[in-house]
Amino acid sequence: MGQELTSVSAARLAALIRRREVSPVEAAEAYLRRIESLNPALNAVVTLAPDVLERAREAERASARGDKVGPLHGVPVTVKDTIEVRGLPAAAGSRVRAGLVAERDAGAVARLRAAGAVVLGKTNCSEMALDYTTENPVFGRTLNPHDPRRTPGGSSGGCAAAVAARLSAASLGSDLAGSVRIPAHFCGVAGLRPTAARVPTDGHCPPVVGAYALGASLGPLARSVEDLRLFYDALSLSAPSRPGDLRGRRVAWYEEDGEVPVTDETKRAVRAAAAALADAGLEVSEGRPPGVGKGTELWLALFSDATRQFLRAAYAGRETEAGPTARALIESVAPADASEVSARAREGRDLLRAELLRWMEATPLFVSPVGAVAAFRHEESRRVEVGGRVVGTFRAFGYAQVCNVFDLPAVCVPAGRTRDGLPVGVQLVGRPFEEDAVLAAAALVERALGGFRPPTNLPNGGANQL
Repeated sequence: MGQELTSVSAARLAALIRRREVSPVEAAEAYLRRIESLNPALNAVVTLAPDVLERAREAERASARGDKVGPLHGVPVTVKDTIEVRGLPAAAGSRVRAGLVAERDAGAVARLRAAGAVVLGKTNCSEMALDYTTENPVFGRTLNPHDPRRTPGGSSGGCAAAVAARLSAASLGSDLAGSVRIPAHFCGVAGLRPTAARVPTDGHCPPVVGAYALGASLGPLARSVEDLRLFYDALSLSAPSRPGDLRGRRVAWYEEDGEVPVTDETKRAVRAAAAALADAGLEVSEGRPPGVGKGTELWLALFSDATRQFLRAAYAGRETEAGPTARALIESVAPADASEVSARAREGRDLLRAELLRWMEATPLFVSPVGAVAAFRHEESRRVEVGGRVVGTFRAFGYAQVCNVFDLPAVCVPAGRTRDGLPVGVQLVGRPFEEDAVLAAAALVERALGGFRPPTNLPNGGANQL
């Protein structure tokens, strides 16, 4: 199959390797050639693992011996630069970490290796995973494979760009404020934000401790929901998921959260996803779950002070090396009663979450936008215009932040296109620990609406060259 190997799904590639129709070395070499060809322009992969081919040969020898192998045996993957991979740099896009080399694998990376995956390297992110771009002082800017004038999103934008451009079969990202789902939405791929603690979070920067443990999780990005399920089953600390029959299950959908408008193209995508679920036999109705308009307000109250404190400690004595977003947060003034603000926010969040979960007892799934707009231009990273309003970029994606604030599993899946041909994703959201249901619902939407479409505007004219 040669270089066409980068076009097949991770699940199919794993099956071909198990049947010994393709070798792990062939798969690794195909992705390395693709990276060599396209990555200099995209800048999605920032570090290549020096032992890629050695690991692939080990996997090939295991296949030849007839060893029992894992579900990801020989499948090439990438990992966000905020997540530690033994022997590789772990800069997290920050100058103060630029010389750091990880001494061990993060727990999630160890699980991928145990399942047989071959780590190709690390993908770019925003500095310290701070915003919805993928640009930092260490590695520079990553381009969106669908339009190089636009961002792939953040902070897991390198993951999404690599998967969309077929530089990686799948990628491991992290999500505290939509950082898996927003890049998936921008790049036209699928992304899963699992319930917190479903996937190990050790070895991540910033550390997933304290307030962050309420809403941060690690999750996969891939070109299909089937691949998400395959990777989630390998990553999860719980038993493997099994698709369920969702016919008759109640689903709500809403176009707007009552705070920030969305584009007409986003509305059409949400309606199309809802119609796909109705056609599949689910009981679908329009309705806005309680509390979803409070996403940004609660996120800022819960996590802002923790972020400020982390950054001040990380950059102590080296503040001038911080990029614009990090420096602004370091220099921001905390309220005098910051700890009381956080405590009150935690209490308010718990009350609203309880109300939302009661509502979800009858309606266990809902469909919503991932954000107000599709991928924005690099120069629009601070604010976007939508519905005649200029909105701060962070607030424009309160739709995604809701899932972190209330700790709900969510899958982003492609559901439409803009007039300019940019992908538009929607998110399928479920009750805590019901990843199986959101994956099953996302698969129905993907099947009805077509799912991933390869970029046609890759830099250097590379969309169809391999």
